[in-house]
Amino acid sequence: MASSTNEPRVVRVSQKGQATIPKGLREKFGIETPGEVFVYEERGRIIIEPVPSPDELHGIHAGEHERGEVLERVREWKDEEKRQEEERVERLRPSEDA
Repeated sequence: MASSTNEPRVVRVSQKGQATIPKGLREKFGIETPGEVFVYEERGRIIIEPVPSPDELHGIHAGEHERGEVLERVREWKDEEKRQEEERVERLRPSEDA
């Protein structure tokens, strides 16, 4: 039975502070091993995001761009990820009818 990447998982943290990102999530988000991820705090939560690969970033610097256009594109990606996270939180929040 395949496990869902939408369900919370318990991950052990080693004495060195290391944790393993489950394989299903690494595959879903294209996190290579060895590789790098962004880790930061947002609204009281720890966020882990894949660092975009050179292929994903290819072309955003090419050609002529208006000032701030590349930054705006990255912000759009982050906004979409934030929207998806908010939807996930809503799905996991206990129903008021329960």
